[in-house]
Order: sequence, then C-alpha cells, then structure tokens
Amino acid sequence: MARILTGIQSTGIPHLGNILGAIKPAIEQADQAGNDAFLFIADLHSLTTIKDASLRKEYVHGVAAAWLACGLDTAKHTFYRQSDVREVAEFTWYLSCFTPFPMLANAHSFKDKSDRLSDVNAGLFTYPVLMASDILMYDADIVPVGKDQVQHIEMARDIAGAINRQLGEILVLPEVSVQENTKLVPGTDGQKMSKSHGNFIDIFQPEKALRKTVMGIITDSTPMEDSKDPDTCTVFKLYNLLGTDPEIETMRGNYLGGNYGYGHAKQALFELILDQFADERARYNDLMGKPEMIEQELNRGAEKARKVAMEVIGRMREKLGY
Repeated sequence: MARILTGIQSTGIPHLGNILGAIKPAIEQADQAGNDAFLFIADLHSLTTIKDASLRKEYVHGVAAAWLACGLDTAKHTFYRQSDVREVAEFTWYLSCFTPFPMLANAHSFKDKSDRLSDVNAGLFTYPVLMASDILMYDADIVPVGKDQVQHIEMARDIAGAINRQLGEILVLPEVSVQENTKLVPGTDGQKMSKSHGNFIDIFQPEKALRKTVMGIITDSTPMEDSKDPDTCTVFKLYNLLGTDPEIETMRGNYLGGNYGYGHAKQALFELILDQFADERARYNDLMGKPEMIEQELNRGAEKARKVAMEVIGRMREKLGY
C-alpha cells in the first residue's frame, strides 16, 4: 500500500483553478485502490507571509471546508492541520542540522526573492526544510506535485539520504509524482488563474457576487451579430472545462453561428458553475456556518497523523541520543 502525501497552503479560499487543478485530482488519486492518503493544511508555511491570526484561521477553515465539500472522505484518509502536529517543528530542527547552506540558497522559494533580501525572513529561507519535515515525518512514499515543486521533493530526498548514510536507514525516501495532466484553468483576464494575479473565480461566493465575477471576464469587442472564435475566448475555455460534450458542442455552435454575444456566453457559464457545484456550495456554506464541525474533523485527523509522526520522530531521537 502506497502512502500519498499532499500539502495545501492556507493563503486564501480555494478558487476554481485550485479545485479543478488540485483538490479534485488529489481526492481521486487518494481514493484509488490501495492508497493511504495524508492531506494537510500548511498553516505553518503560511506564517512566512500571513501574520494576522484571525485571517489565518479564516483561511484554514475555508480550505478545510472546500476539501470536505468536494468529497474528501476523512474516514478513509488522514486530513489534518499542520500546526496541530507540533512535533513537525522539532523534526524540522533535526533536519536543518543536516541541511547544507548552499542547498537552501539555491532553492527557488529563496532565489525568486533574493534580489529583495529585506523581504526574506528566516522562515522563507528554511521553507524547504519544513516541507521536507512534512514529508519525511510521515513515511510518505509518493508526493504528487506540479513541475515547480519538484526541486523541493528532491531536496527532501537529499536530506533524508544524508541522514540515512550517517545514522542508518531510518527515513523513507519519497518518490515524486509530477502531475503532467493538471488542468490549466484560465483566470478572468486570460492568464493562469491565481490569487496573486487577482483573476480568480471563487465558486463559493454568494450568487450575486459570483455572477459579477463571471460577467467581468475579459473578452474582445467582436459585435454580437458576428461569428466568434471559441478557442481564443476565456469564457469558452472555462465552459469547456466544466460542460458535457453536448453542452460544449452547442456552445461552440453558438460562437461560430453569430448573433450570440459574450454576455450570453458568460451567463451560460455562470449557470453552469451553479449547476456543477451546487452540492459543493451548499456543503461549504453549511460547514463555514459550523466551525466546530471543521475543528472536529481537523482534530480527528491530527490524532491519526500524530501517531505516525511520533513513531518516526522517535527513531530520530534515538539515533541522535535525545
């Protein structure tokens, strides 16, 4: 049985791109026969940028509610908040003492901001070690990531390898699983949907706000009566990700046939989102109105995760003489 581990940043409420590109694929992979999934909310990682306690708690609850609303089965899988397993901080220190400085200086998370060192705190610099701790402390076999995260998994393997050579075979070396088929979800401006770009669609918004977001998708100025190219239109690209084959073909015909405005297409996309995510929206809103239910789920997951963590960190303590 393979143990799969995935971390989810708590830097905002998951948007449509997160749901189609990460959450639903992760749940599907977790549910495959024989897989044991550990899925956690990386709220310690978020401290590098988010210092406001109430905002962090809101985001943690929003992320948890989104995953639960999308069908994550916490009876089968381990779903927990990173900070609830406090041993991860202790384990990070142990790993840090085996991590060479040049490795961290070469990490993308640091190099991307190295020209603005005033913006770099120690937490950001040692970010890859905490990520390695998240993985190695749970004996993870497989870590699914996008291409931009492969380096961090390779660093975790290098750190574990160094420890195993010096202390004995006490850590599992994880295998990276690159998600080649991750759906590229365009944002309202046509770029990749991203919180940092501010071009995301929050499917959990109230209907009026959600419709305003969808109606704000940028399109060209082709007159309504003219034929339009569906393959260059962001509205159609989003519709194509959600609709059935017959719905998509009908929409394509509307674009090519003319006398069909972008306003019509946006309204159709809005209605499709409401239809596709009706259950998820209802479940999300119910959970966000009952934060104690979210806490119960996270606490139950933390108990399960901590049992594994204590076994692994116990092996480290023994070898290190603590």
